[in-house]
Amino acid sequence: MLMVEPDQALVETRLQAGELKCVDCGGELRPHGFARWRTLRDHGRPVRLRPRRSQCRVCQITHVLMPTLALLRRMDVAAVIGEALIAIHSSDRTRKEVAATAGAPVDTVRGWRRRFGKRAEQIREFFTTLAHRWDPELDAIEARATVALDALEAIGVAAAAAVRQFGAQPQWQLVAGATGGRLLCNTSCPLPAMS
Repeated sequence: MLMVEPDQALVETRLQAGELKCVDCGGELRPHGFARWRTLRDHGRPVRLRPRRSQCRVCQITHVLMPTLALLRRMDVAAVIGEALIAIHSSDRTRKEVAATAGAPVDTVRGWRRRFGKRAEQIREFFTTLAHRWDPELDAIEARATVALDALEAIGVAAAAAVRQFGAQPQWQLVAGATGGRLLCNTSCPLPAMS
């Protein structure tokens, strides 16, 4: 799987022009049909998408080109999940209130909180490294009351550094792209390695 921008027309143009590279070998990706239809939730409203498939000309491996709207194996769009994580960890709102705002079941929101909490230190390290890569003159990131809040702070600082370096883009699409969609995956599916 390769995370790409949500604009399907732009992705198709880049794919046809040979601008997308294989994540395994770096070879040129070419069009190779479509993945199955997926229905995501955006504050409870359905969002249907059908990601493009591609195949590497060198290694022949196929890749789904997943838009940065989504996180791997999550039914809700990345922005909804991110907003819910911020609300859970930095306000006095209950999970039930957060779930109602997100348009997701309470158990789903509980799962997001649990997975984020388990990976918070890894997420903090990953986004702290990215923030300093995108802005080498950045000061140390201020510690917060919990590791989860530290991770959210690192995400925010990295997003601000990305805006300065690359221009404006939605924060949680940046997070989905930077993590390869793996922000809330289990530990057998780690965040991308920093090169």
